[in-house]
Order: sequence, then structure tokens, then C-alpha cells
Amino acid sequence: MTFDALPLPEPIRKGIETAGFTQCTPIQAEALPLALAGKDVAGQAQTGSGKTAAFLIPLFVRLLRSTRPTLPGAPRALILAPTRELAVQILWDAELLGGFTGLTRLAVYGGVDYGKQRDALQRNVDILIGTPGRLIDYLKQRVYELSQVEVLVVDEADRMFDMGFLKDLRFLLRRLPPYHKRQSFLFSATLSFREMELSYEFMNNPTKVAISPEQVTVERVEHLLFHVEKQEKFRLLRWLLQRESWQRMLIFSNTRQGAERLTEKLVRCGLRADLISGSIDQRKRLRIIAEFKAGTLPILVATDVASRGLHVEAVSHVINYDLPQDPEDYVHRIGRTARAGAAGKAISLADEEYVLSLDAIEQYIGFKIPVQWPDESIFATSAPARSYGAPPARPAAVSDGGSRRPVSPTGDAERALQIEGKQEPPTSAGVGRQRPRRRHPRG
Repeated sequence: MTFDALPLPEPIRKGIETAGFTQCTPIQAEALPLALAGKDVAGQAQTGSGKTAAFLIPLFVRLLRSTRPTLPGAPRALILAPTRELAVQILWDAELLGGFTGLTRLAVYGGVDYGKQRDALQRNVDILIGTPGRLIDYLKQRVYELSQVEVLVVDEADRMFDMGFLKDLRFLLRRLPPYHKRQSFLFSATLSFREMELSYEFMNNPTKVAISPEQVTVERVEHLLFHVEKQEKFRLLRWLLQRESWQRMLIFSNTRQGAERLTEKLVRCGLRADLISGSIDQRKRLRIIAEFKAGTLPILVATDVASRGLHVEAVSHVINYDLPQDPEDYVHRIGRTARAGAAGKAISLADEEYVLSLDAIEQYIGFKIPVQWPDESIFATSAPARSYGAPPARPAAVSDGGSRRPVSPTGDAERALQIEGKQEPPTSAGVGRQRPRRRHPRG
């Protein structure tokens, strides 16, 4: 199905053309006709399937066709997201698709200026996007009200439950207008009993739409697995960076400290890389993500804080530098590539620390990840062979600011090993040659 076949107002068509969309994805083709007809929709779709546009487009249509004016501090649409990264991503998509609609948009979340968000929320806001905690905070202070909401969206409902937001969801949803006076959308990677119970409680007889529920991962992702010792992982990563034809790469680490060390190694190797994690200031995180989206930052290292809500076109490779311990995290990580019908590659490095989670991951995704063994030569040092019968030749010396220092013929290999926190063992000066015994003065 094409977007031209849908009854859309001209401002929305211009936004779709600006975004470069022509063909509907499967979830869009199923959900949009129902939503445009005014029905509530509970949708199940894998990450990267285009579900954001599946609820933004009918939301725009509903607000444009409504004659209700926008009042200060009374948004007409509410979009709930589990993380601030996802809230920001939805805002970016809303600005792209709704740039010609004239509808005002605002995202509120933690980690940024509290007062500025509070002041902006008291103005005329058509579409309010936010995380439950910050939204409840402002609501209890009566900064805004929910009595004028015409459209409700709950995005990634399964993640909401996993993060313990069920009570917060119920608190917000109970303060909305009755379900028959608004249109509601719920999207989730799974539509289990808990998600459907929430939809039946707060939605108006929603139509369930499920796209490939038996297929957990994105179809056009090529999966690959390498078994490697932990101390050799960075060598393998450097080899992959040289072997693979990549344009934009996202590398995941399980811990913040690991992500920081990995980023430092990549930078010291001359690669342009940066990282985002929970300890990074929100403004800096947004700047780094913007650089990654623009293509000026080719390598982004991240913890699982970025596995959801980070929508970047043309991410050719996702590398699990650390194999995730939660099977669902594997799906969400690799969902950052092969988005909107594009192809991508997901490479996982399984070391002795995290390999135990491999069985659970393969059971969850429903297939064995193909294993490839790297060439053993990539783990060998590049130092030239030396004969045992004679001492090595003395290296030349160069001037360094008045001092003289030796130049090692294996400098590149030594620097690579230093980056990995290792050093070559000292080489012998020759067989049969002994160091003279030091004589200590008496007394």
C-alpha cells in the first residue's frame, strides 16, 4: 500500500514526502486504515517497523479535523514513552512528519532544565510527549491538565511494564477524558495479557493488529557470532572494522565502565567515536545522537540506554561487544539496524563472561546464530621473527626535544597491545649469554 491511497490532508502529505516515505510498512498498512476510520488500535510490531508513523499520522489527522481550540496548559494529544531517548525520538519524528500542520509539539522528560519545560508546558501545546515520572510531577503541581486530550498514545507498553510504570500509567490514564470521547493507540513488541488488560480498561474496544508475531527479530538483519577470549575482543573488533564495509556503526557494551574504556581505545586508534550512557548529561547525549544521525560521528558506543528509542537511518552494523544477558535486549539492540525495510548486520562477540546467555537468546529469537571463526593470525603479534643465536639489532635513535629515544621497529604492534592494556614479554638478548652478577659493596 502507498500513502497516496490513504485519505490524508495536504499538510500531512507534504510531511510524508519530506520524510521520503512512499510505501507503507506492514504495520502501517494494517493500522492506518483502522485508525483513520476513528477506531482504537492495539498494535504489535517488531522494533524498526515504522510504528511511530502509524500513530503520528492518524493523530495529526484527528487534530486537524477537530474544531476544538488549544488552551494554555491543556494539550490535545498525549504520547507516553518509557524513556527520554524515545520521547526525544518521537518529537523528532513528529517535527518531520508534522512540519506543515501548524500543530505545536513539546517533549518533557528528566535530565534537562526543569523550569524551562515547566514554562513551555503552560503555553499552548497541541501534542505533549513525555515520560511518566516528569508528566506526573508537573500534573501534581497543576502546571497542565488532561481534560482536553483527544488522542492518547502509549508507546512500547511492554517496556513500560518492565520498568515498573504500571501504577504511573494508571494514574495518568484515569485523569483523561472517558475512552469514548477520545481515540487511543497502544503499541508494543508483545501483546500479552497484561498489555491487553490495560487496553481493554482504558481504550474503546480496540482492534488488535499483530505483524509477524512469530518473528521476533527484524527480517533483513544478517546475524553473526564470534567466540573469542575476553582479552582478545578488541583485536577482533579492529579486524571487523577493517573487514566489514560499514557506514555507521553502533557498538553495545553491558556496562558504563566498559563503554568508556572501549571508546577510549577506539579514539586512541584514530577512529572517530563517542559514547552515550546513563551517566552522560542529557544535553550532551542529545548532541552526540544528533552528530551520529548527521553522519559526522561514524561510531557510537552505547549501553542499553540506547537500545530503545534510538532511530537512526543507515545504521549498517550493530556490534554486541558484550553479549547481552537479557534476550529481549538482544532484539532491541539489533533493531537499531535494518530499519524501515533496509538491510543490516548484527555481529555479537561471545566471551567467557557473557557466553552463558547465548542459549537463552537463541531460544528467544527462535534460531541458532551462525558462528564464524576468525583467522588466528589476527591474534598474533606483528613483531618480526628474531633468531635465538644472536642479540637483536640495536634500533636507531631520533632526537626528541633534545633527548634521544630509540625507535622500535614494532612500534605499531606495541601501541596496539598497550591500547589493550597488555605488553609484549621481554625478549631474550641471546641464548647462552648471561647478565653479569652485580657486586654489592661490603659493609
